[in-house]
Amino acid sequence: MENFNAIKKRMKSVNDISQMTNAMQLVSSAKMRRSQILHEAMFPFFSLCAESMQEIRNNTSDIHNPFFEINQKQEGETWKIGYYVLSGDQGLAGAYNNNMVKITEEHIQSKIFENTRKNISTDYELNVFGKLAREKLLHSGYNVNPDFSYPISEPDFYHARNVSAIMRQKFLNNDYDLIYLLYTKMESSIKMVPVAVRLLPVDMKAVRQVLPENLQDAGMALQSGTEIEYTPDANSVFNYLVDTYTNAIVYGAMVEAYASEQTARLTAMQNATDNANEMMKHLELLSNRARQAKITTELTEIVNGAEQVNNM
Repeated sequence: MENFNAIKKRMKSVNDISQMTNAMQLVSSAKMRRSQILHEAMFPFFSLCAESMQEIRNNTSDIHNPFFEINQKQEGETWKIGYYVLSGDQGLAGAYNNNMVKITEEHIQSKIFENTRKNISTDYELNVFGKLAREKLLHSGYNVNPDFSYPISEPDFYHARNVSAIMRQKFLNNDYDLIYLLYTKMESSIKMVPVAVRLLPVDMKAVRQVLPENLQDAGMALQSGTEIEYTPDANSVFNYLVDTYTNAIVYGAMVEAYASEQTARLTAMQNATDNANEMMKHLELLSNRARQAKITTELTEIVNGAEQVNNM
């Protein structure tokens, strides 16, 4: 059994850790609530934008937009894929960042395997938000864009709009044939799922993957046969909505990723605090036993000393 002083030192260390994790838990809780407010406020606008694009496509036959046209590759050609990966800037968030690295690696490997079977090459580039996944992917030898650097903390629509503009420009310049957005979707406060969404060319089927369940079936409830007039024309409105759509989906992914990171950190810190409290109970029990053993030893020494005095 450890001596009494050693146990006291361990109890002080555990108590200090408990106070730190509890403080981080409170901070993450406040940030999570703030991110959830942003999350809930953003999706109604995005939902209406996505629905409007779908209705224009369904009701207008002559829509031509480069962001909806997917290139067809033949044998011997190359798919150029751009990945935008949303990870965290800080640790102590459980498996959050490791999960983002895992889904990125799996998606790249599946694309390479799929294209290799068709005798098509794969050229990819990773644009990583946050520094933790960036460092791990670089260390693993993946092709990470060194010039792309955006923080994930406190998501801002203006940053999302800038990133979205970069994506659209790279797509129009044929730098990328496909653009995927990889982030963590927060389905509930206890369930977070890493997802990969094809942002460009726009895949309207992916909208259902992005929208919350309570907004997936929302619509403008147009009656059958109703005609809509678009000013100046449907193509112009559609082009505007595509820009707004990509801005909104990037911003939504940033908000979801930030909320997921804070939720993961909140859970990790809560578990760490609970573990520290359990350890404190165990150390208190050891401390009491050590104190009792110390007292017993001292009493034994006193009794033995008294008996020796009496025998003199």
